[in-house]
Amino acid sequence: MTVLFVSDLHLDVSRPAITSLFLDLLAGEARQAEALYILGDLFEAWVGDDDPGEPGASVCAALRALVDSGVPVYLMRGNRDFLYGQGIAERCGARLLPDPCVVSLAGRPTLLMHGDLLCSDDTAYQAFRRQVRDPAWQANFLAQPLAARQAFAAQARAASKQHQSGMSEAITDVNASTVENTMAAYGVDRLIHGHTHRPAIHSFAVNGHPATRVVLGDWYEQGSVLRLSEDGLALSAL
Repeated sequence: MTVLFVSDLHLDVSRPAITSLFLDLLAGEARQAEALYILGDLFEAWVGDDDPGEPGASVCAALRALVDSGVPVYLMRGNRDFLYGQGIAERCGARLLPDPCVVSLAGRPTLLMHGDLLCSDDTAYQAFRRQVRDPAWQANFLAQPLAARQAFAAQARAASKQHQSGMSEAITDVNASTVENTMAAYGVDRLIHGHTHRPAIHSFAVNGHPATRVVLGDWYEQGSVLRLSEDGLALSAL
């Protein structure tokens, strides 16, 4: 059977066609999969598990239906949906994964990450990431009214776009040394991540041994799915 991986869908009410494309995947191909891994940024923004709005409601219901059909779903927090709590896991019937984590895929240890931790050259972003991942900051933020949280998320998205517009692609991409050091620290020769929106399968070396890094594509203009089967890895657009 095939294991499916997606990341960086950035689902939002402003792009209903992409949400429909993902719902079609969940109702179709994913029903025959061994498992579905979503490695962060499923939504354009997630301001708390108490938000009843769309597309969260429809997507969570579809994920729950997939799980009820017998296909496990694994969710990882991204830089847009880092406020996932146990509530969304219960709504979707999914299991929340830590970032990073190592899972066994066809007997091979594989490191899964959202990918933003690998972009170590972007020091301003890394400082912001540490701030918003702090439990005290999150508790204070989630205590605010839903409307206030939604307004903050909109401002944060605008600030992020402005921040990235003035930066080189090299800074917003992963740092090669950080990738190699991270894989060495976890003792793996395969890494799957998203975040950078640069889909590719890279072959290189870690401590002199062959290694593979798979970068998942985003879903802004089309879908992107990694399929892992007994035949190997296949990364393609939908």
